[in-house]
Amino acid sequence: MKFNIDWLAFFLIEQPEHEDAPKQVRMSRYMGHDEYEKSELRTFLDGEYARIAKRKVEPNPKSEGAPTKLGQFVLEPGHPLESNPNYALLQRLLAADTPSEGKQPCQELIQSYLRTSQVRGGVLIVVRTRLELLDERYVFILKCDFEQKTAVITDEKSLISNVQMAINAKNMKSLMYPYMIESGMNDPYHVKIHQFSHAKYFEEFLRYIEYPQTVSQLVAEEVISLARQHIQFQYPEESEERQREEEAIELIAASPKRELSEKWEHDTVMEAMQIITDRQPEVELKFKLDHMQVRALLADYGSSLHIAKVNGRYLILLEGEMLQFERGVSPVEFVKPKSLAEVVRELENRSPRSVSASEVAAADEAGEKPPWE
Repeated sequence: MKFNIDWLAFFLIEQPEHEDAPKQVRMSRYMGHDEYEKSELRTFLDGEYARIAKRKVEPNPKSEGAPTKLGQFVLEPGHPLESNPNYALLQRLLAADTPSEGKQPCQELIQSYLRTSQVRGGVLIVVRTRLELLDERYVFILKCDFEQKTAVITDEKSLISNVQMAINAKNMKSLMYPYMIESGMNDPYHVKIHQFSHAKYFEEFLRYIEYPQTVSQLVAEEVISLARQHIQFQYPEESEERQREEEAIELIAASPKRELSEKWEHDTVMEAMQIITDRQPEVELKFKLDHMQVRALLADYGSSLHIAKVNGRYLILLEGEMLQFERGVSPVEFVKPKSLAEVVRELENRSPRSVSASEVAAADEAGEKPPWE
């Protein structure tokens, strides 16, 4: 995959000494194809365009910290795509055939970038390219932050020399438009953005582009929706029980950590789980049993991961064909496993802990089938 560069705009963003002072463009340069081919920028950026285009991206990332995301233009109901200011700006950059034609939209872009909170000093590069043979047009927006404490080897006397305002392509942030689904197939409704950074300023500077929910956010919404359906089916409208359950669901939705609530029967959980895993097969299931971490797939529940209770204490049963140890040899690696019946018998023979009234009440509740099928 090779891209031909039609023109490039280079902006050096100055980092003021005072943190609250606004960032400014200290230097800018526009160059056409021939000038770019003879410049050092060509060797610096060679290979980056294809790398950005080939970088895989999920429609819904697994976590908020996913470095590569698909942004979608925000549209008001009934308004065309052209009404989105960011789409209109990127289209103008695509349509510009020369550096002089690209100058005005580039100026608008850099000003939008400078107004973004937490923006850092560095180099912002705007590139209008064409995919070789297919003649498809693309815009790349690249940002390299300044490297700290960078030095070059000089001679035997001084050894090293400090380098001011050094940049590196390794951690370069990038935006590509339109999104290339595959070679020759483009999606004009999306942009692909990449940034290895906890600060999200690079994805925020185009304000009319929104980014997708994570898989965990989608699953959380689905679970809360199913829980509300279950409450509506179980409890009469305007009853105190229904109100209490709805309030409990709101607390669960807002809480970062939750304990097992013991509200649903196993069959109810399996039906809800099937609805979610049919849409998102790779959803993770993570929880802690006291100090022990358990990490599996949601689809493992009920087949190779089981939750039980013995003498008022939780029991997690994991089933598999191979048990593998990593790092730190321990005597456990030599054990001959007991039978399940023997382990359960030992657990049942332990002195039971005191069981709270709330647990007794929860255990006595009869579960009915949920309304979803």
